[in-house]
Amino acid sequence: MNLPNLLSALRLALAPVIVLAVLQGNFPAALGLTLAAGITDAADGALARRFNWITRLGAYLDPIADKALLVGVYVALGVSNALPLWLVGMVFLRDILILLMASVGYLVYKVRDFPPSLWGKVSTILQVSAAVLVLTAKSFPQVALNGIVLAAIALTAVGTAWSGAHYIWIGVTRLRQLRRTSPRSSH
Repeated sequence: MNLPNLLSALRLALAPVIVLAVLQGNFPAALGLTLAAGITDAADGALARRFNWITRLGAYLDPIADKALLVGVYVALGVSNALPLWLVGMVFLRDILILLMASVGYLVYKVRDFPPSLWGKVSTILQVSAAVLVLTAKSFPQVALNGIVLAAIALTAVGTAWSGAHYIWIGVTRLRQLRRTSPRSSH
């Protein structure tokens, strides 16, 4: 266990604490902890690359911590009516589709590499930004952020839908290529 893996583990441990803070209406605490979790995300990646502290554990732990945090925050914000449930559903649906396609690729064709696309990264940035803006607006209601929050929600919805469609296109294209080159397809 190296420092980047410890930072990922810390982020994973923060996820339920942040969710609890949101559900209890303690938005300032949730915002502060979310920002701290974001710092651990940036730091673990930078340290792993800079010092070549890249491990198999880190390759699994980092994305699991990221997804646990993002999904947990979205569900908590949805349950607390701070985010529309349709957006929470979109984020879930996109991730479930990606997971299903990756599972088919792995189980049927033994594909193990599922690199994120540019649009997937953009979508994640939009999702994180929207969550942070909502937490900020709830933490500081005296600051008029409603227009910015609504714009962030709209951009997040568009980005999530676009990246989901893009992942489906990539997945279908890749699975078709694998089917053509698979020894099973010649039977």
